[in-house]
Amino acid sequence: MPTTRGTTRSAEEKVSLRRLGKILALLLGILAAPLAVQAQGPRNAPKIGYLVLSPLADPPSAERRAFLEALRDLGYVVGRNIIIEYRSAAWNRELLPDLAAELVELRVDVMVAVPGATDAAREATKTIPIVVPAANDPVESGLVASLARPGGNITGTAVSTTDLAGKRVQLVKEAFPKLSRVAVLWSPGYEAAPLQWKETQAAARVLGVTLQSLEVKDPREFPGAFSAMTRKRPDALLTFISPLTTAYRPIIVEFATKNRLPTIFAGREAVEGGGLMSYAPNVPDMFRRAAIYVDKILKGAKPGDLPVEQPTKFELVINLKTAKALGLTIPPSILARADEIIQ
Repeated sequence: MPTTRGTTRSAEEKVSLRRLGKILALLLGILAAPLAVQAQGPRNAPKIGYLVLSPLADPPSAERRAFLEALRDLGYVVGRNIIIEYRSAAWNRELLPDLAAELVELRVDVMVAVPGATDAAREATKTIPIVVPAANDPVESGLVASLARPGGNITGTAVSTTDLAGKRVQLVKEAFPKLSRVAVLWSPGYEAAPLQWKETQAAARVLGVTLQSLEVKDPREFPGAFSAMTRKRPDALLTFISPLTTAYRPIIVEFATKNRLPTIFAGREAVEGGGLMSYAPNVPDMFRRAAIYVDKILKGAKPGDLPVEQPTKFELVINLKTAKALGLTIPPSILARADEIIQ
């Protein structure tokens, strides 16, 4: 277990925080303007509206790449027999209603609303079909009437993030029994975040773990969160999945590695990038499944009649290379349950 050190930051830590701040400032400058891209194609080709809170990276994120690859496998070629109208708010939530309205005005045949932009899409139209990939607790949030019969104009794939949030606290405590304090990095404006926080608190109380809540509402708040962790020195770092924490997971991993913090994430991509552990469904696969919904809707299916799919498997992924770099030993009981171990 990492030992608790004094609160005075070393010169090296200060330099590290300043470097992270510069990286974030550079990214903010690049991503300041909302992105609106139209994939050109024949006028009679069906249109997909793709609404997202985060900037659209190039190359695409693992999630969007999975969606596009699935469309291709289904026979759709962007620019030839299908058009994708992208609208990105580049972290500015206030832009989402107008961007959703633009897609409605364009008369897209189906709208893909990535979590974080779901509410804006729902408020913009009650008639255009909406597919939500990896929706968080859609019944509890009122997004659909039920998983089996969504009703209305919304369907997609879903995951219960509240149950998983508590499970991650249990896993990190089991991995490091002496752990007493966990920092939680989360974005409170995200649809499912309050439910995840409530479940995390409940699990922490049972396990005797103290939580350090670190809220990030936009990219500019990451340096402050990192500074707070440097001062308080938690025993581990847990993150909730959200567009913001997903987009900035490389920087989160870099900070945790430099500060020798064990981490548990809500996506395997972070572990593949150097994080310690993750427990989650395969999110890119859920985006891949969303393309199948789009295909069915374009062929005449009604979204309200398409059951919302839930993942049947949750993966525990562990990066042993990271564990060794942090000087940590993962108990055999945890390793035996891992679905994948990265050496």
